[in-house]
Amino acid sequence: MPDTKKFFENLSGAGKCVAVLTSGGDAQGMNGAVRAVVRMGIYVGAKVYLIHEGYQGMVDGGDNIKEATWESVSSMLQVGGTFIGSARCAEFRTHDGRLRAAQNLVKRGITNLCVIGGDGSLTGANLFREEWSGLLEELVQSGKIDEAAAQAHSVLHIVGMVGSIDNDFCGTDMTIGTDSALHRIIEVVDAIMTTAQSHQRTFVLEVMGRHCGYLALVSALACGADWVFIPELPPEDGWEDLMCQKLSENRLRGSRLNIIIVAEGAIDRHGSPISSDSIKDLVVRCLGFDTRVTILGHVQRGGTPSAFDRILASRMGVEAVLALLEASPGTPACVVSLCGNQAVRLPLMECVQMTQEVQKAMDEKKFEEAVRLRGRSFENNLNTYKLLSHRKSDSELPHNGVENSKQGPCRSPFTVAVLNVGAPAAGMNAAVRSAVRVGITEGHKMLAVNDGFEGFSKGQIKEIKWGDVGGWTGQGGSLLGTKRTLPLKKLDKIAEQIRIHNINALLVIGGFEAYLGLLELLAARVSHEEFCVPMVMVPATVSNNIPGSDLSIGADTALNAITDTCDRIKQSASGTKRRVFIIETMGGYCGYLASVGGLAAGADAAYIYEEPFDIRDLQANVEHLTAKMKTSIQRGLVLRNENSNDNYTTDFIYQLYSEEGKGVFDCRKNVLGHMQQGGAPSPFDRNFGTKIAAKAMQWISKRLREFYREGVGRVFANTEDSACLLGMRRRALLFQPVIQLKDETDFEHRIPKEQWWLKLRPLMKILAKYKTSYDVSDSGQLEHVVRLRAKDTDNSTI
Repeated sequence: MPDTKKFFENLSGAGKCVAVLTSGGDAQGMNGAVRAVVRMGIYVGAKVYLIHEGYQGMVDGGDNIKEATWESVSSMLQVGGTFIGSARCAEFRTHDGRLRAAQNLVKRGITNLCVIGGDGSLTGANLFREEWSGLLEELVQSGKIDEAAAQAHSVLHIVGMVGSIDNDFCGTDMTIGTDSALHRIIEVVDAIMTTAQSHQRTFVLEVMGRHCGYLALVSALACGADWVFIPELPPEDGWEDLMCQKLSENRLRGSRLNIIIVAEGAIDRHGSPISSDSIKDLVVRCLGFDTRVTILGHVQRGGTPSAFDRILASRMGVEAVLALLEASPGTPACVVSLCGNQAVRLPLMECVQMTQEVQKAMDEKKFEEAVRLRGRSFENNLNTYKLLSHRKSDSELPHNGVENSKQGPCRSPFTVAVLNVGAPAAGMNAAVRSAVRVGITEGHKMLAVNDGFEGFSKGQIKEIKWGDVGGWTGQGGSLLGTKRTLPLKKLDKIAEQIRIHNINALLVIGGFEAYLGLLELLAARVSHEEFCVPMVMVPATVSNNIPGSDLSIGADTALNAITDTCDRIKQSASGTKRRVFIIETMGGYCGYLASVGGLAAGADAAYIYEEPFDIRDLQANVEHLTAKMKTSIQRGLVLRNENSNDNYTTDFIYQLYSEEGKGVFDCRKNVLGHMQQGGAPSPFDRNFGTKIAAKAMQWISKRLREFYREGVGRVFANTEDSACLLGMRRRALLFQPVIQLKDETDFEHRIPKEQWWLKLRPLMKILAKYKTSYDVSDSGQLEHVVRLRAKDTDNSTI
């Protein structure tokens, strides 16, 4: 079979000049994108230029356009904003301004332009590209460039990356800066919740998003807000009474606070603005609640970028250089985007056109159309929020098509148990809350099992109601309690509890033990009929080592804990010359945290079990750091996964580096330990946990109806696909029978046999100035927006 792999080193940038600029509003992560473009460009032999102050710098030329070196983008990954500056530029909107910009680029031989900005910035870049040949012709006629220069620079290639905290650009699940903005919002919400509970207050939070409600919607999901206002879906007329009724009901049920989140561009059905102050006045007038308004403003743009944004920016920056190297004269200007966990390339103007169609639909009051055009991720968030935001009365609950002979139509005969299994992971509580509330909405009786399978066997089971899970989204760890105990030795007792409580379905939220436990319960169906019920697992573990899912709840929080710690460690060395830090991460045998954390933290090396290393590799790394220390970059960062090698321990590597680095650099080590499990879950983990658990409960409801046997009045499920794992695979959330995942599992080392993130490891090495082989067969290919949306059937990243 022929080798279909295509390697990056075959794509040469020799003789090419690449320029990168940031334009429009700043966004956290832009520096990571600039760093990736510069370093990848230099790596392939291209000349790379930094254009300072956005399009204004391109028009003004001079010192605004400077050649970049490897060192010029050092220590920028963790810095918010954009260090090359951004500016609104009225001149570039004029023909004369673009003419001057073209002259400045030709003067330096630049024909490859990477633009990081919003839709306005990218639209301007596309216009510039379309006019390019005409602009060169004018410059030749006016004598500002000669014919040879025009011929040599006849085609301008444009690649865009979307940097915007609003996430308002169609074609990508996430724009650079959005996740960091959500971090700022959730930090404020978490802080407010403590003071609000002390005084029984209502808080109205205004977040950014003039034309797009993404930040408001996702932060409402992530904190369990009582009400949210977004421009894409204004509330129905009469919303004032409905909102006040809901706030009042929540207070009567014992809630000490109300949270209302409003996007700055929120409107009613008639297009009139809904302001945070008007909402406050309404609540005070109608309910008399002590109400405060908090307008977050530019706080959302500030601070250090999250791990997600650093990884996204690094991946997009590398992808942008790839796209420029592969571009031909007929290639349209493209945007590098994220779909699920995959990089894709989309024609820039298709994305811009769809983004403009959203606004057009809103102007024409076609709000449902506007939501659809925003894309599947936005739509999923909105549907999940609707599902969780309203507690239905008994009369509204579905009957599930099942009759009770004595009582007639009943609420639901089904009982569903929820349990956590394995080590605690941030976001577990958000998943439990979501599952409980969706289950209640579906009409089921929900039971909470404490302390995993061990608690199950002991009968630590009780009904859990709507109000019991209030405020759970922001809580770290596992409020249900979780243990690593497997069910095999307790099957009889667990089966007995299933009979006693008449449990018809199981939702297991946890890590590798949850996966093993589900396999054991499935195998036990032969001897115990009680396990012939629908069972589904939602992966939740910081190690991210579950077969069948590219992502697990809790892993993002762990990555943020690692990058935050690395930032502080590096900062501690800011007054100390030439120091290397050796940091040990968790993960068992899975190198996800070390590898992806290393990419986010700007590490020089990450040692993992999946990629064997020996003393020669360690020696090469030491020599590489020694060479690095002779430049202006005088800090090194090395990560080691806890089980990467039995003999090359963290202490061994620390001692080796200390000995070999004598006279050049000194060494420090840090074992991060359980702090990686994090405190409060990240916005990503809250949101991912909420959505994936809601989807799991909907699957359970469907399966319960399918497997209900009217003749015997019970649920009986004994098929392979009645015991599934719900995981994210590339672009979609998929239910996969756990029995079919056995072949994909390395049970000895508790990891999947194939792991997608291994493809990211060369990026970390390239960005740390190592020569390496990089397979780009799976890199983004040019797609079309409409086709992408049709294919992206269940995308759910955040």
